[in-house]
Amino acid sequence: MSKNKPHTSCPCGSGESLMDCCEPVIDGTRTASSAEVLMRSRYTAYVLRNERYLLDSWHSTTRPESIDVNTSEQWVRLRILNSEKTHVEFIATYRVQGKAYKMHENSRFVVEDGEWFYVDGVLKSE
Repeated sequence: MSKNKPHTSCPCGSGESLMDCCEPVIDGTRTASSAEVLMRSRYTAYVLRNERYLLDSWHSTTRPESIDVNTSEQWVRLRILNSEKTHVEFIATYRVQGKAYKMHENSRFVVEDGEWFYVDGVLKSE
């Protein structure tokens, strides 16, 4: 662990520190090794409001021109329900003005030249 950085738990819920888990994927020093690792890093990027990483990790065929990460949503928990090679089903809990909401999605990913990308997702009703 670096002397300059405090041990901060990774927002993705892995139990690892941010600097050992999602941070290297987000900053580009390590590539995501699976769809689930990319999913976790993307969730963490939402928590950190890192628009650049979210757009860069989105597949070019479905990537929007921009996304607004400066919303009132406060992401508080990620729970992976199912993880297969190219699909990850998850529930992300967030708060808006103190009220909790859940987003349940089955996300689709693709790997190209050894790099994983988010393609799209289908929201599920709770």
